[in-house]
Amino acid sequence: MMEAQGAPNDHVVTRGAGLIPKMRRLQIDMEEELTAQETALYDRQIRVWGVDAQRRLSKSHILVSGMKGTVVEFCKNIVLAGVGSLTLMDDRMVTEDALLANFLVPPDENIYNGRSLAEVCCESLRDFNPMVRVSVEKGHLSSFDGEFFDKFDAVVVACCSLATKKSINEKCRKRPKRIAFYTVDCRDSCGEIFVDLQNYTYAKKKLDDTVECHLECPSLEEALALSWSGLPKKTAKLYFAMRVIEKFELVEGRNPGETSITDLPRVLQLRKELCAAQLLNESQIPDNLLERLLAGTQEHPAVCAIIGGILGQEVIKAISGKGDPLKNFFFFDAADGKGIIEDISKPS
Repeated sequence: MMEAQGAPNDHVVTRGAGLIPKMRRLQIDMEEELTAQETALYDRQIRVWGVDAQRRLSKSHILVSGMKGTVVEFCKNIVLAGVGSLTLMDDRMVTEDALLANFLVPPDENIYNGRSLAEVCCESLRDFNPMVRVSVEKGHLSSFDGEFFDKFDAVVVACCSLATKKSINEKCRKRPKRIAFYTVDCRDSCGEIFVDLQNYTYAKKKLDDTVECHLECPSLEEALALSWSGLPKKTAKLYFAMRVIEKFELVEGRNPGETSITDLPRVLQLRKELCAAQLLNESQIPDNLLERLLAGTQEHPAVCAIIGGILGQEVIKAISGKGDPLKNFFFFDAADGKGIIEDISKPS
């Protein structure tokens, strides 16, 4: 009966008297009771994506680095969905700027004063779903070796340099098991998500049947190494604009978001140089778009909700193995209200 309710079946147990130590029987009973609670709590979700998908979610372990507004929205979504555990990384102290788009930070300065963003967000997220284990890992993401990532099924990275993103992506790809990797960035009213699922197999409904599909994703390094001139002519302008801003931050030694409108002349010069080298018309990277990305250092809560929602859906799909995942960039610009998926990879 418990199996029908979604109890884990990865342990084979003989229940004869004396064959199972008392503590082991107690552990099994607790696991079965917890699964029954999950079945009741996630009843509506189970009706949508099934018991097996919810079971996979409940066993999954997610790592998130960089507690910006977009990431906070994502964390809220997957905690409510019922992942097994969520580990937060962000040693930065809470500032007043964080209050603008981070609803997990309480407005009372006496509560967050002197505490890191990860610690404050962790405490708030536990209240959303007590059945999800939320914890904090201290330290900079780049300082951890590859083995650190073995315990996670998905890694979400924000608020770090392009070099760090590439490095973590490669560490994930070199591990024995497949680790889904995501980056997310939100600037002004624009947002970007990158997805690397490596070699991914998932189920897809086709008419009355369920078919198995395969997807091969490039790494972030491989995707960004592709020549702009070889990309489709209708590639999102935001893709190119984000690359220019990233390059500018790299050249200037800036952290992500440490820009202002005063940087525009040098950014326009860099755009000219990059477009010449990549054989791309400069009109594909409009001045006003670059202005917005430079000046818009504050996140828009509404845009954070949209990007965080999309990212949550993608991670849930990757863990459950159900539904078409996006490959491999997603862009949103509130100026036109459009969400665009771009496949930036070598033609198969």
